[in-house]
Amino acid sequence: MEEHKNEILPGTLNLMVLKTLSTLGSLHGYGIARRIEQISGDRLQLNQGTIYPALLSLEQMGWISSKWGVSENNRRAKYYSITRAGRKRLAAEEENWRRTSEIIIRFLGPSEEGA
Repeated sequence: MEEHKNEILPGTLNLMVLKTLSTLGSLHGYGIARRIEQISGDRLQLNQGTIYPALLSLEQMGWISSKWGVSENNRRAKYYSITRAGRKRLAAEEENWRRTSEIIIRFLGPSEEGA
């Protein structure tokens, strides 16, 4: 049986990137992608065509900032950090996803007989 990687729901990648940077601090794009994959239990797979447009968008919105540095393997890499505005956005997104998740869980739970 072939195992499929789950697709990312719209809007969730921004939340995952912001949460990763909030938790781990400054990281390069490859490190962010690998951490998201790791936390998902390798159920998500992110490629450069997915992560880098999201990082660019987050930076344009002012939620993350970037600066050039040197990676662990001595390569030039752009490192991303969450901004104050990004932390505010993360808090709002976390609350929104918690509420949404609670609603969906109610629908997935056992249905009430006669309701």
